This record gives sequence, structure tokens and C-alpha cells, in this order.
Amino acid sequence: MEEAQVYTKVPRDLVRHLGVEPHNIPKAAKFTEAHLKQCTQQPSRLDVKSMLTHKAVLLGYSQPKRDTTRNRKKAKGLNARQKRMMKVFHIKPDHQRYELFLPLHQLWRQYVLDLCGGLKPTANPQIVQQKLLKADLHGAIITVVRSKCPSYVGTTGILMQEFKHVFKIITKEDQVKVIPKRNSVFSVEMDSFVSHIYGNKMEFRASERSAKKFKVKGTIDL
Repeated sequence: MEEAQVYTKVPRDLVRHLGVEPHNIPKAAKFTEAHLKQCTQQPSRLDVKSMLTHKAVLLGYSQPKRDTTRNRKKAKGLNARQKRMMKVFHIKPDHQRYELFLPLHQLWRQYVLDLCGGLKPTANPQIVQQKLLKADLHGAIITVVRSKCPSYVGTTGILMQEFKHVFKIITKEDQVKVIPKRNSVFSVEMDSFVSHIYGNKMEFRASERSAKKFKVKGTIDL
């Protein structure tokens, strides 16, 4: 089809048949310009804001790096040899009196009552036993009921210090006794409740024993 035929006017009889109204050149130019503006319209600021309302915008972020070159000095505690030289755990002879540890025993009684919920008659003995195994025994009155060394049997007093392998107790006669935990059975009495503790299962420091999980096993014959 030639270009001249494209731009030729529509015949009048065909205009009447199609029912269209021919536009003159100025009207056609205005229509074309308006149509192009509508097709090529740029989004306004308001449109951009509405477009970003429900979209996540990722911003560049880099976590600051830690300075690993700086050496931090950690406070070092005393080792076992230094503690022995400084006599950290040494109790002076003037302080080795039974009456001085009675207030500690009263504090321990209140501590156990709060720990075990009052030690009611309806309390489960096994639960109380598990709590006593993890409890701090400083201030408790303990008695040696069985031991491979007969001289230890019957010794009773307030627990002054607990170490990994021994109990150090003070008797009513103001005598300090060092009882090994191994091959010994101890009884702890609290408001008519008596608990027997096997020393072989207690060979831990007090701090380690509080986080230890004790398993129910058979008794050990001495």
C-alpha cells in the first residue's frame, strides 16, 4: 500500500456508513499529544511514596569489626599452692569453738527449710534427699554412722568446712575432726527428718556438687 493512499481522506459515503466523524488537523494534533502524554507520564513523588509503602528497602550496613589485636588481661585467682601458703582456709585456734558455729547452724536450718518447702510430713523423701545432696552443708550437724575406720563412727558435730575428699567438723567438746568422705556414711538430721549420705557419692567440691546430677543407685557396702 502506497503512502499516499494511507493519508487520503475517507470518502463521505463511507463516513456516513461507518458513523464516524472526521477530525481536522488541529484536533488530531491535540488528541495525539494528549495520548502520548498519558502513555509516557512519569510517576510523581506521591506515587513513588505509595509504591514504596509496602516494599522493603535494603540499605547498605556493615557491622563494625571488633578489635582482636587488643589483649584483655583476665584476673587470675590463687592456685592451690598459694592458698595453702596464705592459709586461706585456716581457722585460728581461738575461733575453733562449738558455740561460735551455732549461729551458722541456725542459718543452715532456715536455708534448708526454704529449700525443701518446710519439710512437711507429706514431703517426698526422695525429692528431699536429692535436694540435700546438692545443698550447701556448711553449718549442718552431721554424724558418722558407718565407716571402715571404727574410730570415726559416732563422731558428730557442726560442719565447718567441706573439701573435695573430707569433711571438717567441730564437736561439742571444741575438737576439730577431719573425716574422709570415702568409705563413710553420714547422717544429717533436720526436724525429725534423717537423711543418710554416702560419702563415696559426695567426693566433689561444694560448688561442683550443686551442679551435679546424682543418679539413684544401690547402696555401697562398707
